[in-house]
Amino acid sequence: MFLLIFYYRCHDAEHKLEERDRHPSNSRDKHALYPVEVSYVTIDTKDKDEILESEFFDTRQAFLSLCQGNHYQYDTLRRAKHSSMMVLYHLHNPTAPAFVTTCNICHHDIETGQGWRCEICPDYDVCNACYKKEGDVDHPHKLTNHPSIAERDAQNTEARQKRVLQLRKMLDLLVHASQCRSPHCQYPNCRKVKGLFRHGIQCKIRVSGGCLLCKKMWYLLQLHARACKESQCHVPRCKDLKEHMRRLQQQSESRRRAAVMEMMRQRAAEVAGSSG
Repeated sequence: MFLLIFYYRCHDAEHKLEERDRHPSNSRDKHALYPVEVSYVTIDTKDKDEILESEFFDTRQAFLSLCQGNHYQYDTLRRAKHSSMMVLYHLHNPTAPAFVTTCNICHHDIETGQGWRCEICPDYDVCNACYKKEGDVDHPHKLTNHPSIAERDAQNTEARQKRVLQLRKMLDLLVHASQCRSPHCQYPNCRKVKGLFRHGIQCKIRVSGGCLLCKKMWYLLQLHARACKESQCHVPRCKDLKEHMRRLQQQSESRRRAAVMEMMRQRAAEVAGSSG
């Protein structure tokens, strides 16, 4: 009905125009317009894209730390293009190093594949120049060469594909277990997830008390709620988690707006003070 009214409005608006402005404009051809009734419209709103998970986009502070640590800026068009490109790279390559590695001896940045890393200490890296100098590397543990760009990309691609596949299986299993009523279901790990459902109802320790099973269950439910588009989803607590995430997003947006308004107010006060 809405589409039918919309077409009638456009048809009436077209006939109210002057002759030179009607369709087709600036042409001698005459095309007749007539209303068409649309009985139904098929709209597929299901998101077919794969789910991309990245810790840098879970919170605003995590994204801010990523930008600050890599000097991603948006104050000019050129910097905004580069920063957006790098942000997309980190989103599609979640296992890739997110920050520039610095040599612990000369304190210079280490290019990809041009350094050595300790197998035990997580933050000890040495560039090739310092590694080749005898006596400069005084470290008790073994150092291994950084992987090259090709090797690292291959590792990242394989790890990402495995992670996406595992995530899809977990979410499919969660949806299946929430709807399955068979006591002897042969779906892989269906009974285990049903057991987690029962545990979540009966557990007295909960996540706040440090229950590992509850933490695992809440992790799965949160992953599902982020990607779920169904209004009548049967997965437990899906609707509540969606509402909770919506409120958190609104609160974050309100704080951001308040911060922007305060910054604008301070700037206006500074301009008024300098002009006075």
